[in-house]
Amino acid sequence: QVQLVESGGGLVQAGGSLRLSCAASGRTISGYAMGWFRQAPGKERDFVATITWHGGTTYYADSVKGRFTISRDDAINSVYLQMNTLRPEDTALYYCATSRRIYSGSIYTEADDYYNWGRGTQVTVSS
Repeated sequence: QVQLVESGGGLVQAGGSLRLSCAASGRTISGYAMGWFRQAPGKERDFVATITWHGGTTYYADSVKGRFTISRDDAINSVYLQMNTLRPEDTALYYCATSRRIYSGSIYTEADDYYNWGRGTQVTVSS
């Protein structure tokens, strides 16, 4: 089973940028789609972005499209989320996760499509 550790969160002013990292250990992420989700206090965990196992396709929630970019580097077992033009409504605990299925080109946007989860990294955007 893979262990995922997110990092890179912090406090930033609106309009600023952060780059989140997700480091995997215990097993390679190669072959698995990777996703980022976020959860604000009192709210459900929401889909943010996903990247297919080969990295050729990415998909974003409408709320972050054009501002966030997901990428992966299987050579170092890592996934990233570049977040630009941050807004106060982006404030949340951000999680990365691996897909349940391997070598699938499908786009996964539901939390149930993912199996391994990290503990999250907090992003706080001040107005």
